[in-house]
Amino acid sequence: MVNRTNIVKDYKGHLVADSHSTLAKWRNYFFQLLNVNGVNDVRQREIHTAQPLVPEPSPSQVELTIEKLKTLKSSGIDKMPSEMIKAGW
Repeated sequence: MVNRTNIVKDYKGHLVADSHSTLAKWRNYFFQLLNVNGVNDVRQREIHTAQPLVPEPSPSQVELTIEKLKTLKSSGIDKMPSEMIKAGW
């Protein structure tokens, strides 16, 4: 068995060791961490997404890549043989 000490610091920097105060401190910490300030409904918050790191290929790049596909090879995880892709399916 491992002996653990549950001591945290309060907002003034004083050590708190009793279990009730420690639990209250952690409850308050996670409440502030996990709740969005001033928004009760998460759907109201605007969501920002990162821009893709790789730009979309141009149609000519896609055509060139399809032309370079080898035939009579096993298909990848999509289970589409290269012959079908080259045929325009």
